[in-house]
Amino acid sequence: MADQEETLMTAECLKDMEEELEYMKSTRRKEVAARIRQAIEFGDISENSEYEDAKNEQAFIEGTILNLEKKLRNARLIDEADVSDVVVSVGCIVRLKDMDTKQEMEYTIVGSVEADPSKNKISNESPIGKAVLGMSVNKKVIVTVPSGVRKLKVVSIRKQIK
Repeated sequence: MADQEETLMTAECLKDMEEELEYMKSTRRKEVAARIRQAIEFGDISENSEYEDAKNEQAFIEGTILNLEKKLRNARLIDEADVSDVVVSVGCIVRLKDMDTKQEMEYTIVGSVEADPSKNKISNESPIGKAVLGMSVNKKVIVTVPSGVRKLKVVSIRKQIK
């Protein structure tokens, strides 16, 4: 299918998703099926909130499974050989300096499924991620982010240490 978008991810992310999918299919499905059976045993399901909750949870689990399967089907692993320490690329760690505040921050550039700003993992599709891709050390960029305009300079680029 031509409309299927690639899901860029590291081997670690792929492993985590496969484990989550297996858990959802093997454990969570069984747990919710048992809850539904138990709720049915209570009798009239038309006014049974336990049954309704279990059915809603079942729908959520099935949606999660379908979503994980789609991402895994469209997965494209980030090849460690393609990760550069000369130009910013997906899979590298980049140190940026805010030219106004002089503050430095370090980000790992990842695919959108792995993005986790609380762990300084930003997507290659985010405003900063897009702006710095392909840039080398000492290059400057002006990027518009939700909080305004930022002037950034690439201070260093390195590969992740495994």
